[in-house]
Amino acid sequence: MGSYTIIRGGTVVNAEGEERADVLVEGETIKAVGRDLPVPSDATVVDAGGAYVLPGGIDPHTHMELPFMGTTASEDFFSGTSAAAAGGTTMIIDFVIPDPKERVLDAYKKWRGWAEKAAADYSFHVAITWWDDTVSADMETLTKEYGVNSFKHFMAYKNAIMCDDEVLVSSFSRAKELGALCTVHAENGELVYRLQQKIFEQGFRGPEGHPLSRPPEVEGEAANRAIRIAEVLGVPLYLVHTSCIDALEAVTRARLEGQRVFAEVLAQHLVIDDSVYRNPDWNAAAHYVMSPPFRPKEHQEALWRGLQSGMLQTTATDHCCFCTPQKQAGLEDFRKIPNGTGGVEDRMAVLWHHGVRTGRLTAAEFVAVTSANTAKIFNIYGKKGRIGVGADADIVVWDPNKSRTISAKTHHQKIDFNIYEGMEVVGNAARTFVRGKLAWDGKDLHTERGFGKYVNRPTHSYFFENQVLRNKQHTQKPVERVLPKRA
Repeated sequence: MGSYTIIRGGTVVNAEGEERADVLVEGETIKAVGRDLPVPSDATVVDAGGAYVLPGGIDPHTHMELPFMGTTASEDFFSGTSAAAAGGTTMIIDFVIPDPKERVLDAYKKWRGWAEKAAADYSFHVAITWWDDTVSADMETLTKEYGVNSFKHFMAYKNAIMCDDEVLVSSFSRAKELGALCTVHAENGELVYRLQQKIFEQGFRGPEGHPLSRPPEVEGEAANRAIRIAEVLGVPLYLVHTSCIDALEAVTRARLEGQRVFAEVLAQHLVIDDSVYRNPDWNAAAHYVMSPPFRPKEHQEALWRGLQSGMLQTTATDHCCFCTPQKQAGLEDFRKIPNGTGGVEDRMAVLWHHGVRTGRLTAAEFVAVTSANTAKIFNIYGKKGRIGVGADADIVVWDPNKSRTISAKTHHQKIDFNIYEGMEVVGNAARTFVRGKLAWDGKDLHTERGFGKYVNRPTHSYFFENQVLRNKQHTQKPVERVLPKRA
């Protein structure tokens, strides 16, 4: 491939709209966008006639090679980003999750080492799992020296990585000082812990016990609590994997009141319901054990409405793969089944098929929820999330008529099960370019180990300049008075 690539005859789609245009790429960068662009003599010409030309997808929520629940996720950064490229995703934001009392900066550097093998670009949210002065100092170092602008807080997983309210308030306050965005996994960990014990004692041993121990109310309570804490402190908040009406209502109320709250939904929560846990095949049912769990059907329609109305801004996968032998650690106790599902390869096609083809989303809205909004929220828009001059050449030639039946037999993810097994999706990536390099040609991968780069994300000072505190006592002056004599 020469130094130039020109993608001709397609319909370029950005979050703002679409236009017929050619796209000229020089090296790793988009050089020009327009009709009938001149073709350099050494250019590789890609025919995009009848196809859309989209910004590469950004998955804001993945867990590659995560150590969790006594095992390690089977997907590594090379295999995971390669599979992502096959589905049209060209960047991930993964999670650094320190163990309790582990130095946060040490954990970050460990994850950076693991990610050096990535085939596509990546960045990191950093979880705060405990608190002392070193955590506060490391948060400042991460924002100022390592391009981290978001910190994750698990409100679940008691006796492991769960944050109590003291840690939440301390971390949220520090994030505000630094201009960083707070993200939360919203489930009431104490309630989950007690419900798990109760459900187990009632005789539920299999995967069907998992959703019973994590009902929508525990997510709704935690979402509302995190939102209210953020409101009092005046800090922006991002809720990951919003899965139920209860949490969506909390987000909607806050946004309608003008609070700076963002929320993501997983592709799988939009199309899969809780009936999967009642599959008589234990292995199949166990592969759907993730948190929050899959919900009854009425929640799916509400989540689609949230996405259509803009109350939910981003889509993700929470890609965290565990193979069947790993899932079987919980054969006799659902509480020991490692939590996680795959999906980084299938997110874009599932959302196109069930969103765009059904009329729920326009092509421009599809781009917004699969890349542009994530780039805007996490402050990398322009470089990522857009087909425009000067942007990284993360480009997907999207064939709206290309059909594929999703299956573990043909996917590129490093897991022996696919949660969408047998689903036919129309609309798939015909070519994927990562910073100008062909990574997927519609049939075969051409990814390169270590080609991916770490993406710095500047902090969000503009989020904080005019934060409104609705608690008016913060704007009042102390009352001047003469103190009475002590009785």
